[in-house]
Amino acid sequence: MGFDLDNPVVRLCGEGMRAESEGRPEVARRLFDQAWAERADDFDACVAAHYVARQQDSPEETLLWNAVSLHHANATGDERVIDFYPSLYLNMGASHELLGDPDEAARYFRLAAEHAGDLPAGPYGDMLRRGIADGLDRVSH
Repeated sequence: MGFDLDNPVVRLCGEGMRAESEGRPEVARRLFDQAWAERADDFDACVAAHYVARQQDSPEETLLWNAVSLHHANATGDERVIDFYPSLYLNMGASHELLGDPDEAARYFRLAAEHAGDLPAGPYGDMLRRGIADGLDRVSH
């Protein structure tokens, strides 16, 4: 994804991801919450909510934040979010799966698969494609 690193919300989310990778989830949560507080438009809200969802205390809260992120992606109305959709749909599918709704999970995993062509080549895209395929395998009837 080619995010603008001069965008303060994107920068905060990057710092939050770094904190997660360093085993500091409380710092990550604070940074993601700060990104949400500093959002300026639907794109910022989409990005911030996507990362806020990662640090929730319950599957229900995670689903809520994933839905907020998807809502703001849809409201953005431009190409900045195109390659974000596979991840958004994958997360929605995973949330529904975790909450015991395999039919809704399958619907979102299929949406993710339909958008997988927008993923970049390389490790990030490969990871998401694997996640989508694994999700579909788990919930397919």
